Amino acid sequence: MADTKNEKNEKLFGSDLPSEQESSNEVVGQVSDISGFEQQKAALGNAHFNRLGWKRLTVVLIVEAIALGSLSMPAAFATLGMVAGTILSIGLGLVAIYTSYVVGQVKLKFPEVQHYADAGRLIMGKFGYELVGAMFALQLTFLVGSHCLTGTIAFLNITNNGACSLVFGVVSAIILLLLAIPPSFAEVAILGYIDFVSIMAAIFITIIATGIQRSEIGVASDWSAWPQDDLSFTKAFIAITNIVFAYSFAICQFSFMDEMHTPKHFVKSIWALGLIEIVIYTLTGALIYVFVGSGVKSPSLLSAGSLVSKVAFGIALPVIFISGSINGTVVARYIHGRIYKNSVTRFINTTKGWVTWLALITFITLIAWVIAEAIPFFSDLLAISSALFISGFTFYFPALFWFMLIRQGKWYARENIVKSITNGVVFIIGMIVLVGGTYASIVDIIDQYREGTVRGAFTCAPFE
Repeated sequence: MADTKNEKNEKLFGSDLPSEQESSNEVVGQVSDISGFEQQKAALGNAHFNRLGWKRLTVVLIVEAIALGSLSMPAAFATLGMVAGTILSIGLGLVAIYTSYVVGQVKLKFPEVQHYADAGRLIMGKFGYELVGAMFALQLTFLVGSHCLTGTIAFLNITNNGACSLVFGVVSAIILLLLAIPPSFAEVAILGYIDFVSIMAAIFITIIATGIQRSEIGVASDWSAWPQDDLSFTKAFIAITNIVFAYSFAICQFSFMDEMHTPKHFVKSIWALGLIEIVIYTLTGALIYVFVGSGVKSPSLLSAGSLVSKVAFGIALPVIFISGSINGTVVARYIHGRIYKNSVTRFINTTKGWVTWLALITFITLIAWVIAEAIPFFSDLLAISSALFISGFTFYFPALFWFMLIRQGKWYARENIVKSITNGVVFIIGMIVLVGGTYASIVDIIDQYREGTVRGAFTCAPFE
């Protein structure tokens, strides 16, 4: 068994792993040539990073997944109409469950895969490793940036624009940094319960408040089953990519499963998370859209009225920062583990490990803050992130994984034909989101800056 595992490691990581013949030439600090103290630290590190069961994995996935996506759903429904919004919310959710199942199958077949980039190496070699690794790091950094932006919006709303928005942006970044310091996902799972209660309470408050306001007005809102009149390609794709963003949990799945003590139980977590997301996102999008109408804002908490939106944002602060921080932790774990792959430093339980970890988390958070200030509007930041990166991680990469890594026999064989068609459709969906979503996002960002409908980058101006 040991020889088989080594062969798999060599196939995946190539010359990055030292061979027995090379051991005499290795530098001090590599795991294969370490002191008794370092052996103890390595053993403790391995134990520390293998504590996730399927229930904790579900909580960690909820922390990572159910956050900003739910806040963009009502505006997406308003753009696309109730019928298309509901179909896309449920349909894309089911597709995301399936592609996450494929990702999990890859992890079980190739247990040495620790992050999404490692799977990229399996299908495209060194180029795939570097390409997917860059996409992985950029997407997670964009996610941290989107949470930093949402934190800024929340603080401005709660305080009635009580300070320069740059100040609140810095405060949001610092909170995200502090929460990202614990390197183990099992530790984050403890905060997951607070996170879930936070987002659910904020959503329910918004739904109830908008419903009461509508009943007090005594006039039905102008919601429609059909898309907005004269709906442009750009606006339609911004809405679609916002729904895609909501189902982006596959990106971190390899990283989370790598900490599971029984990885084969991941299927329970995927189904639990996927169904919870579909119910929450569809009901949130539909109900708030019905109560508010075509004027619903994004993030949707802004639609609850002045006082109630302050309460909702206050309750949503934990989910804004806890969910945002876990993305920083994942990308830092990937980069840190890659830099110190053959060193005990990667376990982050030595002085050098902690110093390098804190420096890396700080750098990632700084880049995320710059992104949040450079693209200071919620829907477009989510849209460009979805189009460039989530299109791959949730759609076309899992489809390629099935064809290249999981499939057995010819694609047109009787036992494969249904899955072949399914994965072919998933791949096409990914390509459409990549091309159409990227174009729409760029056009909309340019248009909003030209029309002056959003504040400028790196300014103290409040959000409209």
